[in-house]
Amino acid sequence: MPLISEFFGIKINMYWQEHNPPRFHAEYNGLHAEVDVNNVVILKGALPFKQLKLVLAWCELHKDELLYNCHLAETHGKLITINPLQ
Repeated sequence: MPLISEFFGIKINMYWQEHNPPRFHAEYNGLHAEVDVNNVVILKGALPFKQLKLVLAWCELHKDELLYNCHLAETHGKLITINPLQ
């Protein structure tokens, strides 16, 4: 599973063969959540509140890049790295 971004101890990954809706995976301190890119909501799993807020804010900021990565993943392309929160 390619790592596409990392910030404040949160790792953001995306699978190549994901199904709809477009999503990514966020991992922090052993906890995991799947995030719907279009609606910016948690589909499955959980993160601590502070990290969840950071992940959802990052998703809003990088929605276009995330959707592009989802397209690349569907076509088995090389995923791009997305800038972290600073």
